[in-house]
Amino acid sequence: MKGIILAGGSGTRLYPITEGISKQLMPIYDKPMIYYPLSTLMLAGIKDILVITTREDQDSFKRLLKDGRDFGIKITYQVQEKPEGLAQAFLIGEDFILDEPCAMVLGDNIFYGNKFTEILEHAKINAYDGKATILGNQVKDPERFGIMELDEENNVLSVEEKPKYPKSNYAITGLYFYPSKVADVAKNITKSARGEYEITTLNEMYLNKGLLKAEILGEEFTWFDTGTFDSELDAANMIRAIEKNKDKIICCPEQIAYYRGWISKEQLEQRAQLLSKNEYGEYLLKLVRATKEPRR
Repeated sequence: MKGIILAGGSGTRLYPITEGISKQLMPIYDKPMIYYPLSTLMLAGIKDILVITTREDQDSFKRLLKDGRDFGIKITYQVQEKPEGLAQAFLIGEDFILDEPCAMVLGDNIFYGNKFTEILEHAKINAYDGKATILGNQVKDPERFGIMELDEENNVLSVEEKPKYPKSNYAITGLYFYPSKVADVAKNITKSARGEYEITTLNEMYLNKGLLKAEILGEEFTWFDTGTFDSELDAANMIRAIEKNKDKIICCPEQIAYYRGWISKEQLEQRAQLLSKNEYGEYLLKLVRATKEPRR
């Protein structure tokens, strides 16, 4: 399965900060924002990842993530010349996806909670079975989001983009799983009135064929769409509280890679030494000292 991180856009809601730096490179407590969606794809077992950026920011992403070998994965890059909707990611990434299922995550979305790997595995199974999957999370202001309407058995009845009168309070999060040929399906999307290839339209296409599934994030689950000053601060405070309370680093790509056997103990130690002047690096050193190397 392939993975895409959509990290383009101009980030105007965060001006003046994002006049000089991509939103997805900004820190969320102790790591760059893009580490969080990257960790999500890695937790799903996805090792071949495309990062879509603006032209002016791509070199900065390459300096940070390089080719992915620090995390035992392969990262490639493509440019989004103009932001024209979320479904545009599949048009840009057509040659990358080829004939494989694909997950796409927005570069400003943070997921953390129990049984997340199980949810990801269910979504992957659906994709290999020819079905798309969207993740739902209850919110207090559903009119701000794409919304899914569900029946008693969590079957998707409808999807709607930022409805004035929402049919439910289940927001569609920025993580999507699609079967092979998703780029071909996306080619049939007509731009909306606001000039975008809408992800809601893509989801409706699968829904109309009976091929759209939903996974619901539980009440104990935390999801952030960090597109505003307040949501970034809330996310940073939550992550700091969790890490201090549990004495661990969450959404840590190096740890995920090491536990999955994608990097060796020596590679982890090299990375830890590079970062050793802060708590992030110290945490990686603890992993080196406390664990035996996973079987490959």
